[in-house]
Amino acid sequence: MRAIWVLFFTLYSLQSVAQSPRPLRRYFGMHFDFHATENDTTIGRNLSEKSLDSLLTAIKPDFIQVDCKGHPGISSYPSKVPTATSARHITGDPLAFYRTVTRKHGVDLYLHYSGVFDVAAIEKHPNWAVVKADGSIDKSKTSVHGPYADSLLIPQLNELASYGADGVWVDGECWATVLDYSPTALQRFREETGITTVPRSSKDPGYEAFREFARRSFVKYLGRYIDNVHQKHPTFRIASNWAYSSMMPEPITTNVNFLSGDLTPGNSVNSAALEGRILAAQSQLYKKPWDIMSWSFWYSFTPNRQGDQKTAVHLMQDAAQILSLGGGFQAYYQQSNTGAIPLRSLPVMAELSRFVRARQPFCEGSTPIPQVAVVYANTTVRNYNQSLFGNGQTQRINGVLTALLDAQFPVEVLSEQHLQGRMSQYPLIVVSQQDSLNPAFRRALLDYTQQGGHLLIVGARNTQQFANELGVTPGAIQTSGPPKTILLNGKTLMLSGPFLPIRPINKTAQPIGRFLASEANELVGGVVASETPYGKGKLTAIYADVSADYRIHQSPGLRDFIASLAKPLLPNPLVEVSGSHLVHVVLGQQRNRLTVNLINTGGRHADPQVFTYDEVPPLTNLTVRIRTDHKPRRIIQQPENRQLAVQYANGIATVTVPQLTIHSVLVVD
Repeated sequence: MRAIWVLFFTLYSLQSVAQSPRPLRRYFGMHFDFHATENDTTIGRNLSEKSLDSLLTAIKPDFIQVDCKGHPGISSYPSKVPTATSARHITGDPLAFYRTVTRKHGVDLYLHYSGVFDVAAIEKHPNWAVVKADGSIDKSKTSVHGPYADSLLIPQLNELASYGADGVWVDGECWATVLDYSPTALQRFREETGITTVPRSSKDPGYEAFREFARRSFVKYLGRYIDNVHQKHPTFRIASNWAYSSMMPEPITTNVNFLSGDLTPGNSVNSAALEGRILAAQSQLYKKPWDIMSWSFWYSFTPNRQGDQKTAVHLMQDAAQILSLGGGFQAYYQQSNTGAIPLRSLPVMAELSRFVRARQPFCEGSTPIPQVAVVYANTTVRNYNQSLFGNGQTQRINGVLTALLDAQFPVEVLSEQHLQGRMSQYPLIVVSQQDSLNPAFRRALLDYTQQGGHLLIVGARNTQQFANELGVTPGAIQTSGPPKTILLNGKTLMLSGPFLPIRPINKTAQPIGRFLASEANELVGGVVASETPYGKGKLTAIYADVSADYRIHQSPGLRDFIASLAKPLLPNPLVEVSGSHLVHVVLGQQRNRLTVNLINTGGRHADPQVFTYDEVPPLTNLTVRIRTDHKPRRIIQQPENRQLAVQYANGIATVTVPQLTIHSVLVVD
C-alpha cells in the first residue's frame, strides 16, 4: 500500500510540475518575421541547424520570436486548421525545426502571428471582414464580432501551442481595429446603447458612443480568445502587440500574460523613453511582465521606406532606456522568406547581447521611486485620437517629457489608474496638453495641490480649463501668426505653437517671463507663464503648447525654461545630476537597494536625416547627488564594478562618475 501511495504522489507531483508554468523568461530576445505571401515558394528550404546553433550560441537569448503568419494572412508553416491559408510550397515544417533546435539550447520559442489584420482570411471568407460605413468591406481587417476568432484565430493558436511553443506575440490587433458596420456589430451596438440610428460620420449624434462601443468590443474579443486558448493550454503565453500601451493606456482587464510593443524605427531613443515608462507603469500596477522591441534598421512607412541597419551603439541606447525602467528588450531583424535567419548581423546581435546581460543583475525587476509624474490621460487619448487605438496623442507629452529628462529629472508617465490614491507620493505632477480631463480626475489633481502638491500645467487649451484656479482671465487661443519671442532670465527663445493670452485677475497669479516684439526689439505686453498659490501647494502654468516645439527643435533655451519652472516645485529631489544635459536619469529600487541609472543620450537619433550612427562620445566627470538618511556604505558604478568615492554632508551623498559610455547603474548600498 505504501508503494502505491508513493507512486500516486510521484505521478501527482510530476503532473503538477507539468501543468504549472515556469517563470516567464523574456529579459532578452530576438524577433524575426517576414510576413509570408502566396508568392513565397521556397519556405523551409535550406533551414540549417548548424546556422541556428551558431546564432543561439553567440547571442544566448532567453527567447526568439519567428514568423508563423503575418499581415497577408499566409501561414508560413503547414497548418492543419481547415480555414487556414498556408503558403503553396513549404518544405518540411519550419516551426517544428525551430522548436527542436531552440529546445536543445534551452531557448524559449515565441511566434509572430497577425490577428485582426489578415488579408487572406477575408479573401476566402468575405463575411469575416469589417464592413465600412459605406457598406463596402475592409479587405485587410477582420471583424471582432465575426467568425474569425472561433474559426481561425483560436484553432491556430491552439495548434501553435501543440507544437510546444512557449507563446505568441499577436501583431496587428488594437492598432488595426477599426469601426465596424457589419450587421452583427450594429445589432450589438443597438442592444448595448439603445441608440437606434447608427452614426456614419463624426458629425452624427452618437458617434463617440459608437467609437467607445468599438473599443469595448475589441477588449472583449481579446479577453475571450485568450481565455479560450488558456483553457486548453494554460501555460501558453499570449501578448497582444501594443495592448495597454500608449495606444491603449486603459486599465488591464484581460488575462494577457505579458505586455509588449515595438518602437518607432526613427528617433527610437526618445520613443523608448516614453513607451517604456507607460508600459512600466502598467506592469507595476497589474503585475504583468513587459518588454519592448527595437527595429534593427531604419524604416519609414512611406515610399522609399527602408534605410540602413542600425549599429550596436544605436541599439544599446534604445536598450538602456528600457532596461533602466525594469523592462525586457528584444531587437527585430528580418527573417528570410525561406524562413531562415541570416547571420550577417550576428556580430551586432552578439555585442548587443553582452550589453544587455551585463546590466541584467542591476536592472531586472527594478521599479521607479516617485518623483515627477507626467500625466497621460485616457480621456484625452480617447477624445483626440483619430483611430480607435493609436499613439498620436503622445505628441502632447513627448516633447515636455524629453525636456524634463534632458534636464535630468527622474520622470514617470502615468494614467489615471496609476495615480489613483497615490498622488501624494509625487512632489510634482505635470499635466501637458491633457485637454479633456475627467471631471473627477481634474478635481483629484486640485485636491492634491490643495494638500501641498505641485502642479505644472502646460498648453493653451489645458491652461484654459484651469483658468479659475490659476486666477486668470483667458482670451481667445491664438493658433496662427509668427513665432513668439520670449525673454526669460536674460535669454530669448521662440515659441511657434498655439498660445493662450491671459490677464491676471489679482496679484495671486505671479507672471513669469516677458514677450519681445522681435529678438532685437522692445518688450511688449503679455504673460508667458504664471505661478499661483493653491491651498498648501502651487499651480504653475505655461500658456503655450511647448511639447511640439521641443520635440522638433530640442532648444536648450526651451529646456531650461521648462526646467526653471519645474525645479522650484521639487525642492528636495532624491537625485541630482550635473555635468551634461545629455544624461537621462532613472531613479529606482531593485532588490531592496537604491539604483540610479545614467543614460548617455548623445548622438543624432532625433535627426530625421540620420538613419543610424556608430559613435556616441563618452561623458566625463558627472556629479551625482543622492539624498539619503545615512552615509551609504558604498556606491558602485555597474557593470563597470567601479567603487566611487563618497562625500556625505547634510543628508546628501555626492559622487563623481569619471566616465559614462552608454549606460551605467549606480548601486547604493
